[in-house]
Amino acid sequence: MKHFLTSLGGGLVGGLLCIIIYRLAMFPQFSKQFVPVDYEKYENIIDFTKPASIGKQSVVSIKARSQRVVRNNFWDFWDFWGTQREATNAGTGVIYSTDGLVVTNFHVIENAEEITVTLPNKRSYKAQIIGTDPSSDLAVLKIQANNLKPIAIGNSDDIQIGEWVLAIGNPFELTSTVTAGIVSAKGRNINVVKSQFPIESFIQTDAAINPGNSGGPLINTKGELVGINTAIMSNSGAYNGYGFAIPVNIVKKVVRDLIEYQVVQRSFYGGTVEDIDENFAKAQQIENYLGVYVSEIYPNGSFDKANLQLGDIILKVNQKEILSKADFYEAIALTRPGDIVKLLIQRKNKLIELNLTLENEDGETKIVKKTSIYSKVLGAELQPITKFEKNKLKIEAGYKIISLGQGKLAQMRFPEGFIIYKVNNQVIYQLEDLENAVNRRGQVIIEGFNKDGSRGTYSFFSY
Repeated sequence: MKHFLTSLGGGLVGGLLCIIIYRLAMFPQFSKQFVPVDYEKYENIIDFTKPASIGKQSVVSIKARSQRVVRNNFWDFWDFWGTQREATNAGTGVIYSTDGLVVTNFHVIENAEEITVTLPNKRSYKAQIIGTDPSSDLAVLKIQANNLKPIAIGNSDDIQIGEWVLAIGNPFELTSTVTAGIVSAKGRNINVVKSQFPIESFIQTDAAINPGNSGGPLINTKGELVGINTAIMSNSGAYNGYGFAIPVNIVKKVVRDLIEYQVVQRSFYGGTVEDIDENFAKAQQIENYLGVYVSEIYPNGSFDKANLQLGDIILKVNQKEILSKADFYEAIALTRPGDIVKLLIQRKNKLIELNLTLENEDGETKIVKKTSIYSKVLGAELQPITKFEKNKLKIEAGYKIISLGQGKLAQMRFPEGFIIYKVNNQVIYQLEDLENAVNRRGQVIIEGFNKDGSRGTYSFFSY
């Protein structure tokens, strides 16, 4: 019996081998599954180790400490001013020069009284603010350090949708975190910058970006900076696949202006443009959806002086194709007052080239100087509003809050960027009038405009 089972087992094994050999001989495609994978072919096709290593050398951690007013009991009249409590905001920055310039988001250091920058080698430095630009959500800091490793600067115009990019930062205070994704879109306008004249033309990416990544770099596979990570779109407040970065070409221009002039040289074109979608095109009887539609022209503004007309469609700015308002805003954001740009416009069925001379907020072509004044009485830095702001808001005077320290305006929880127009129904023409009005005993009612142009009113009793 034993010999029979042995013979039977040997016969079965031999039969199976014959079947396998027959199948391989008659059907060679079955043999492909036995061919080992040639992994050498795939080596370094997607390898982020080099750009990650390069980029991490220029990424810093930022902590901004501030005092916030917290009202302990809403119903207690004598607790109107509340109590001061310390708050810390954490974010990321990039080393911009060997001698200590650091770029980050404005919202990372907004209202900060003390800013600490920690380098990749874990050494920490107190930072001073060189300049801020709420309109682009950028800020430039300076630390007393030398021989630093600045980040390599790329060109955001060159990046392509679908291109690999890396985000480096300190999400949830986890330092030097690197995530990878692709460029999902360009020229995104998501209405996240709260300013009278916001600049939004974001690079969209699906690289994981979370709270704490703000101000950190978005780099390409060469390790070059192509954007500053700024915002996410999420219902939960954490990563949901949609991150947004300020294009580096805008960053370069803003940083250069803040270093050279302490204020961004913003160009104004004297009008309003609109996106062209299907519904808009049908309503205006437009045949194609390219360009932006000129819907408003301010008297004696740049559009007016260049002889643009209502209904003109701007197709190009300096040979750059314009597909949306974000594209147009970005093209203008790269210029300074006095610059002349070439426009290609469509007027009915004709293509026309025009030269547009850009102006500053006061309707002039000269470089703007910093005009803000610090008021010890108010504990705030303010500046008189510009001609452009007057025309936009249809008011004759007012003062904009540039930054807040410790004082009455901060205690009353005024936001930076708020324009004070009237106090107790009197228009504020001089800073002295504002200081006297706020210090006056009795009820004080302050009227003005928020960053987005909406009206705001504050009321309190002064004793």
